[in-house]
Amino acid sequence: MTISEMNFFQRMIYILQDYGGSLLAGAATTMAIALICTFLGCIIGFAVGLIQTTEPHKKDGAVKRGILRVIKLILTAYVEVFRGTPMMLQAAFIYYGMSSVFNVNLGMWSAAIIIVSVNTGAYMAETVRGGILSVDPGQREGARAIGMTHMQTMVYIILPQALRNIMPQIGNNLIINIKDTCVLSIIGTVELFFTFRSISGALYTYFEAASVTMIIYFILTFTCSRILRAIESRMDGPANFDLATNDTLAFTSGMTKYNDKTGGMH
Repeated sequence: MTISEMNFFQRMIYILQDYGGSLLAGAATTMAIALICTFLGCIIGFAVGLIQTTEPHKKDGAVKRGILRVIKLILTAYVEVFRGTPMMLQAAFIYYGMSSVFNVNLGMWSAAIIIVSVNTGAYMAETVRGGILSVDPGQREGARAIGMTHMQTMVYIILPQALRNIMPQIGNNLIINIKDTCVLSIIGTVELFFTFRSISGALYTYFEAASVTMIIYFILTFTCSRILRAIESRMDGPANFDLATNDTLAFTSGMTKYNDKTGGMH
């Protein structure tokens, strides 16, 4: 039986049997790029977000204030450009531009990681900035009052609280990156979407190949979504907090008794 004589489900089974290995390899590449780039993008985003929320100290000189202002302007331009342009054009600009202008030939993995990481970092920068600003300003003032530096305040006071606020967005960026790696096919990255295009072009079974590929994408994103939800639940902790049961100091009423003979408490 030729593929033209098969029905829809038979074509899907045929694609899985003959091209299942290629689809799994493409899915593995997609997941690897998404995970690596989300991690690197978070590092970039945290660095940019921290700098953007840094306020000059009263004792800082004019030069230090000017340098901080220039750095903030550069980082703001970076965030606005990469959030305001499509990642497909960014991929073409970086991959082909580095080759034609600077004579730097990036490999498939190098180009993919740079493109997606820098793009993710721009979105994460705004997320981190919002997460930091969402923490009560009084906590920052209290940290300064006891002599903590800006870095100590961020590391020990602000960021642990901000991380919980931005954790859903980190997971959301991972899900987006799993899907948006398809734009890397424009520079020849052999990920899941590139594999779909190859299969559908070879067999002329666009609908069946697209159906199989969509199912794989859904499995990847749904699995990651469930795992991230579980992590968020662990970070939330229990719904009820019964702290007093393990703290005898909390039970001051009824736990001490005045001894009339000795004149003491017990």
